[in-house]
Amino acid sequence: MEISEGLLGPLLLARSTIDRSAVLRQDTAWLERAWAEDKTRVVLVRKGETLVRRREEGADLILLPPGQAPRGQRYLLGVDAASIAYFAVDTELPEISGAEVAGLRQAGALLGDRDAGLLVYAVALEAWHGTHEFCPQCGSRTEITAGGHVRTCPQDGSQHFPRVDPAVIMAVYDDDDRILLARGPQWPEGRMSVLAGFVEPGESLEQAVIREVLEEVGVTVKAPRYLGSQPWPFPRSLMLGFFARAATTELTRDPEEIAEARWFTRAELLAALESGDLRLPPPVSIARRLIETWYGDTLNGDW
Repeated sequence: MEISEGLLGPLLLARSTIDRSAVLRQDTAWLERAWAEDKTRVVLVRKGETLVRRREEGADLILLPPGQAPRGQRYLLGVDAASIAYFAVDTELPEISGAEVAGLRQAGALLGDRDAGLLVYAVALEAWHGTHEFCPQCGSRTEITAGGHVRTCPQDGSQHFPRVDPAVIMAVYDDDDRILLARGPQWPEGRMSVLAGFVEPGESLEQAVIREVLEEVGVTVKAPRYLGSQPWPFPRSLMLGFFARAATTELTRDPEEIAEARWFTRAELLAALESGDLRLPPPVSIARRLIETWYGDTLNGDW
């Protein structure tokens, strides 16, 4: 069976409708004016979570005007086509009638394009600021500048920018049209996904795909094919999705990385899902999109 040239279904955390407006980040006067406008909207975020309001189909972010937002560190997210500015504020989440606390894993697939993009952005910035309070050169406490997109050291003047860690994630299949799924030692039995790993310094994405598969399960792959990318701010990854054809199929697990790995035909995968013996990553993940693209249809059986 031919595998699709593109991913089946949208990458739910790669959606956005907001202009990031990088040119405005250094304009402190504009930032203050935007924060003072009633039409400006604020996303509250704390430890990767925010407030959402569920509706019959989907969910919406709770967006507040600045005057109603609690105090906290503030980051510019951008401006939309109607000239409405959006900020994130890192703060304790207040109790609001009809609202519930949710993170990207719970709400990402339910939000519309605008809200999904805002929340991914806000969560990623919050995670970076939470681990980069001090200058790596002199140890001084840094200050937030550029609308939350730079931390500047007042002691040595150095500037530090949000960090993104590239990671490859790959659906490996063989000449018998089977897909390789595995689970890490920290996962319970039945939870399986495709392989993934971080890109190392001085390494291309294709080299990382080949190395990670060989290290984790002892399989040699060839011709990695890039399919798409999605931010995964847990805390700061960018997942780069690939298909890769296996040149060998014997599995030799790295026990520190992989507790179980096996090949599945489409019939075996569907039977394992229907029996409850197998559960797949949630639809919000690029892993799920890779598996469904190989399978050729949507699947049930979320974690």
